[in-house]
Amino acid sequence: MSSGGVGRPRDPRIDEAVRRAVLEVLDECGYGGLTMEGVAGRAGTSKPALRRRWPSRRHLVVDALARTVGTAPTPDTGCTHCDLIRGIETLSEAFTTTVGRRALPALVADLAQDPELEREFQESFFRPHRAGTAEALRRGIERGDIRPDTDVDLLLDMLASTTYYRVLFGHRPITPGLAESVVMMLMSGVGSPGWRTRHTASGLL
Repeated sequence: MSSGGVGRPRDPRIDEAVRRAVLEVLDECGYGGLTMEGVAGRAGTSKPALRRRWPSRRHLVVDALARTVGTAPTPDTGCTHCDLIRGIETLSEAFTTTVGRRALPALVADLAQDPELEREFQESFFRPHRAGTAEALRRGIERGDIRPDTDVDLLLDMLASTTYYRVLFGHRPITPGLAESVVMMLMSGVGSPGWRTRHTASGLL
């Protein structure tokens, strides 16, 4: 279909200004204080212009979360536990930022009331992260580092759950060594006999 008559193309500079404005307002006012009007004024645009791209303030936050945390795949360094540690570290680092620390708990509550918003959250943020870690686990199985009978879906939940739990409830901090502690504890259970033998000898287990 021709783009003629559809309107002017989006200006990526405005998109970037809006995302910066969302982070600034979240930092200053928190999730409850973020409004479309406030973001539009901070970004130098209008509320109608925002609504053409983001239907609500909650969509603005989902977009900011995906952009801030990023959706880069878990790295492939040839070292299974190293890749998994780095994947969780990336998630943990992002959730100590303004958007993660101040927005995620309230946003999760809104997802339960808005199926369309939940779908966008899943597609733009949750599933890309999960898919990248799943691929790292499959590589670990192929290398012989992880037992082939491992329940990958369950392990995915277990790898990320500590970070999410601490962000949502705030009962304990996300510490620098958290990712390594989680991965090594889980690998001590699902790691192949060969992996456990190698890393017990090296003092990692």
